[in-house]
Amino acid sequence: MAFSVSTKASIFPTLPSNSDHGYSRKLFFSKPPSLFQPPFLKSLKCVQSLSPDSKPSPSSSPFACSAVSFPSSAAAAAELVPARLQQLITEYGSLTEPSDRVKRLMGYAALLPPFPDASRVALNRVMGCTAQVWLETRIDEEGRMRFLVDSDSEITRGLCACLIWLLDGAAPADVLSLKTEDLAVLNFGLPGTQRSRANTWLNVLVSMQKRTKKLLAEREGKMFEPFPSLMITSDGIDAKGSYAEAQARFLFPDESKVEELVNVLKEKEIGVVAHFYMDPEVQGVLTAAQKHWPHIHISDSLVMADSAVKMAEAGCKFITVLGVDFMSENVRAILDQAGFAEVGVYRMSEDRIGCSLADAASTPAYMNYLKEASMSPPSLHVIYINTSLETKAYSHELVPTITCTSSNVVQTVLQAFAEIPDLKIWYGPDTYMGANIAKLFQQMTFMTDEEITEMHPAHNADTIRSLLPRLHYFQDGSCIVHHLFGHEVVQKINDMYGDAFLTAHLEVPGEMFSLAMEAKRRGMGVVGSTQNILDFIKQRVQESLDRNVSDHLQFVLGTESGMVTAIVAAVRKLLGSSTTSSEKAKVKVEIVFPVSADSISQTSTRSPQGVESVQLGDIILPVIPGVASGEGCSIHGGCASCPYMKMNSLNSLLKVCHQLPDEDNIIAPYEAERFKTRTLSGKEIADVGCEPILHMRHFQAKKEMPEKLVDHILHQHGNLGS
Repeated sequence: MAFSVSTKASIFPTLPSNSDHGYSRKLFFSKPPSLFQPPFLKSLKCVQSLSPDSKPSPSSSPFACSAVSFPSSAAAAAELVPARLQQLITEYGSLTEPSDRVKRLMGYAALLPPFPDASRVALNRVMGCTAQVWLETRIDEEGRMRFLVDSDSEITRGLCACLIWLLDGAAPADVLSLKTEDLAVLNFGLPGTQRSRANTWLNVLVSMQKRTKKLLAEREGKMFEPFPSLMITSDGIDAKGSYAEAQARFLFPDESKVEELVNVLKEKEIGVVAHFYMDPEVQGVLTAAQKHWPHIHISDSLVMADSAVKMAEAGCKFITVLGVDFMSENVRAILDQAGFAEVGVYRMSEDRIGCSLADAASTPAYMNYLKEASMSPPSLHVIYINTSLETKAYSHELVPTITCTSSNVVQTVLQAFAEIPDLKIWYGPDTYMGANIAKLFQQMTFMTDEEITEMHPAHNADTIRSLLPRLHYFQDGSCIVHHLFGHEVVQKINDMYGDAFLTAHLEVPGEMFSLAMEAKRRGMGVVGSTQNILDFIKQRVQESLDRNVSDHLQFVLGTESGMVTAIVAAVRKLLGSSTTSSEKAKVKVEIVFPVSADSISQTSTRSPQGVESVQLGDIILPVIPGVASGEGCSIHGGCASCPYMKMNSLNSLLKVCHQLPDEDNIIAPYEAERFKTRTLSGKEIADVGCEPILHMRHFQAKKEMPEKLVDHILHQHGNLGS
């Protein structure tokens, strides 16, 4: 006998008759009796799906029972998952009222089989769900996937019931072939703040797939070696793997070094601006020293110069810059612009502290790229802030230029296109970021106008489609760290960490970008700047603490590993300040480093004799194999740390500070350069190079392109600044 629902068929179909050839008569939800014996399936009785008002209606069409197993034929079975998904989509599409959809979902919650209390453990938790969700996975004797799932939320239970109906009993290949975007088309009618629950079944699906891969690998005798990681709790830090141990070594710095640094900074009134990618030893000491000296700032490159100006205003006589050379150049120029020419600015090495990305923008190829732009007005050059002041100056004289960062580049491009008709944008020098921006805009063409308007109010699907042919990006520039997020690393992340939170800098290659963007769509990822990554991790940790349940949050760090010091400090502060009502609630935060066991140690231009080199594009790095120092990049495609950034050592910082004021010019090579050369039009490099930065400042403050820049674009063949 089959039950019915009012006017619409339910996703839970009737048991096939004897004429349904090729189908097994076994229960679809079948499990060993010890695990679960759902009463609604005993004796092959059909499952009753509820109508929106939860009352069966005799006038409705018949529907089948979920007691159907997958077909014994592999080909037929492969077709059943998409067929059932389509049936689910059709059913929910037929319910026009959101309230009816939610009621139907609540009805399905009652159909979930019981979940063993003993299995409600942290190991079975699904990350990224608003409610608590537990999942058990196994492969049965016929090689089919079997899933048990439960939640402390009825809505979430209903979502999980739909997934169980789709996949329980399916072949592993069919489980793995289902994509989150296949499910994203469903609208369950969840209002307002409850919409995040719709991400639940996407995250449960990803978790099912990850566990399926693991079970298949175990059955085939394959072993997955995990990436190194740091586990942070309120009780302390646990490092897993030699690379993580090297990073953790300096999270608790030598107090004598902290005291020495604080004393010399106070005595000589020195400010410190440092990038997030610093060596962990340096960051550990700086983070501890911040408690005793306020003029220490660790950030991304955008605000380093601003912080230096504030330090000069507070009375600092010297600024030490821990970063690559273009960062110290920018600090020097901005201080001069702000009227603090007397404040000394010092780098951390007598050698050049380069940057592969900045170097790419100084090549003849990049100038040829801009010459093409100059011959195609109206054009705007959007240049990444991680370039030299000299490059910004020469570029700006050739093509109207505005600086951007990884956190504001998308809004900068969209705003410029919105304000200037027929504009062509030439982005550079980061090839991966340019390709990722283009890919993002291509994805936006499939979004609704309402979704696009949320990203930028002046755009819709038509305007996004129209701008794509006018968006250009440089084809030969990359950061040597983010360049190494290649296929092998992405594949391992997908196999082992697919259900973790994924963080990725906008500079990563397209494969990693796509993976992180998919995670972002279901609330499990972030793509952006280093500050965006830090903010995302802090937000997810705070949300977990607010739920006041034991939790294990796993974050894959898709950027330079120097970020870990700032992350650990922020997470420990949150865990330490938490005042949960339950002593049993323990939140564990794991930071995963996607780096292989083989890495490249930090190096300089003066490498020991006999050390081999590795070529990455046009850049040759002398390297020392091994992970003893915990620095460098994986030769097999892992993220680790920038060898240029690691030229900023603690010893160098102390040496410079103790030597100041440098009356005998002993550390003259460490002083940040003031440009003595002029542009082709005879103007000061610093004056012209700062203008694109000031344009960006205007955009950030006013949310519109500066009038001077717009006029320059529309009258490109006039003189700069006229």
